[in-house]
Amino acid sequence: MTIVAIVAAVLLASAALLTGYRVLAGPSTLDRVVGVDSLVAITASGLAVWAAYSNDATVLPGIVALALVGFLGSAAVSRFRVRDDR
Repeated sequence: MTIVAIVAAVLLASAALLTGYRVLAGPSTLDRVVGVDSLVAITASGLAVWAAYSNDATVLPGIVALALVGFLGSAAVSRFRVRDDR
């Protein structure tokens, strides 16, 4: 189980780095919003890996709250965003 958790953590960290680059270098606002939403999902996945590795169920409400905030944030930004000038 330790090897699986380490592999999952390395993959999630590399995904977070690549997504962070997309957030910083995104040419449009929607690219950045999708990147931030992906970072929220990666963070929730990292917490789930930690919960499985440590057998600690106390982080599960945090995972649910993070997923809800990420969804509502993305929905709000996509609803009220201003068009990019091109």
